[in-house]
Amino acid sequence: MLEQEIDSLAPGREFSRRGFVQTTVGSGFAAAVLPVTAQTITTDSEGLDAGPVVILVGDFEMPAYRAMPAGASNLPIVLVACEIFGVHEHIADVCRRLAKQGYLAIAPDLFARHGRAKAYTDIPKLISEVVSKASDAQVNADLDAAAAWATTQGGDRSRLAITGFCWGGRTTWSYAAHNPQLTAAAAWYGPVARSYFPGDASIIDRAARIKAPVLGLYGAADGGIPVETLHQLEAALKAAGNSRCEFVVYPDTPHAFHADYRPSYRKAAAEDAWARCLAWFKKNGV
Repeated sequence: MLEQEIDSLAPGREFSRRGFVQTTVGSGFAAAVLPVTAQTITTDSEGLDAGPVVILVGDFEMPAYRAMPAGASNLPIVLVACEIFGVHEHIADVCRRLAKQGYLAIAPDLFARHGRAKAYTDIPKLISEVVSKASDAQVNADLDAAAAWATTQGGDRSRLAITGFCWGGRTTWSYAAHNPQLTAAAAWYGPVARSYFPGDASIIDRAARIKAPVLGLYGAADGGIPVETLHQLEAALKAAGNSRCEFVVYPDTPHAFHADYRPSYRKAAAEDAWARCLAWFKKNGV
């Protein structure tokens, strides 16, 4: 199935975007992470409206994965920002987990304009050809569109949260700096001292613009995110008057510790962090 999907992306191959969305967004794992581990968690969709959708952003049809309690309305909204691998099965599963908790969860494909992140097997190439082309300005506008769309589907815009992992963890911080109406956020191991798109400011440099309560979930053994940079961000947030952000750093824990489909998964830290994420949303009115 995955080989057929990758083949369908070959240059010159014609396909229907809507049909493509219906068969790829949130289905299957990214090629770069195969094979997945035996500990991979699968959440069923019983009692949920769950599946791929299309969100208009201007004249662009943005693919997304949505999960929510079936037939419900006035639901708190959680935007889910993906890793560099795009909206694959793990991100869809996170949406279903949130929906089981009573949220309308929506994961937009924030790389869709630049390529199919799921199809890449070479990670450096994926970053240079796709990830690095998604600017904070584009991503924040796409997230705004996803939030607006969610309000037409039974979501309550006054209770809006965001969570994300790795690149999506940084995106979570970035969106908090962008949207002053954000209710709460939980950022999982997102870099705060560097950017992916050339010219985008670091999260530390934008700390003064972050007004929402943000929970940062990190591993002390994450080689790409020095703990010192988290201290710098925390100090910058407090200096700007935001004392509502908190950081949890798990000892001897690597990057991507929540990614249950990868060897980096750390069950105890992941379960504790997930419980903290949910409690954080509740505590802050989402």
